[in-house]
Amino acid sequence: MKLDPFYLIIDSADWIARLVPLGVKLVQLRIKDRPEIELCAEIRRAVAVCAKHKCQLVINDHWRLAIEEGCDCVHLGQEDLAIADLDAIRASGLKLGLSTHDERELKTALAARHDCIALGPVYTTILKQMKWAPQGLPRLREWKSRIGDLPLVTIGGALAHGADSVAVVTDVMRHENPELRTKQWIIATAQAGTRNLSKSSGNPGYRF
Repeated sequence: MKLDPFYLIIDSADWIARLVPLGVKLVQLRIKDRPEIELCAEIRRAVAVCAKHKCQLVINDHWRLAIEEGCDCVHLGQEDLAIADLDAIRASGLKLGLSTHDERELKTALAARHDCIALGPVYTTILKQMKWAPQGLPRLREWKSRIGDLPLVTIGGALAHGADSVAVVTDVMRHENPELRTKQWIIATAQAGTRNLSKSSGNPGYRF
């Protein structure tokens, strides 16, 4: 599973329609606490937009709906993994991404026939309340060495330290100009990914 270095995570099909046409090639639709009929409609719209713009779509948590709507990928947290039907996911052709935060969760993920692993947060995040301290760069490098060729996504991460893709949420969604910020991330992550830079073109606002 090849990942674009910029991994945008947003919470509605409206956001996908707004930002994906700017050049986003990897996006996760992360919707919580919505009725199933609304979730189906959101996923269907997201699939259509992403197909038009050749963007890889990842559905967070809702693996059954991802199968029904013909999605490419699903991302599961550890709690969701415990109750998911992995055989059904594999039979459908869905690619599977898994979240990890500690040693126990990494071992669980490695046993689950996954296609990519997420480690987070590397730095402090305001996305949600976390029971884990920021992982830091040494943990990032350790995780990459242990998963080998599998793609590693970092939440607030660092491309120059082993990550294959950087997940971005609030830095875009809460920005005063989300379109501009999205374009900046696309350019900066592409440069960091190809040049393996430890800093992004002199801009301290990015953490690679």
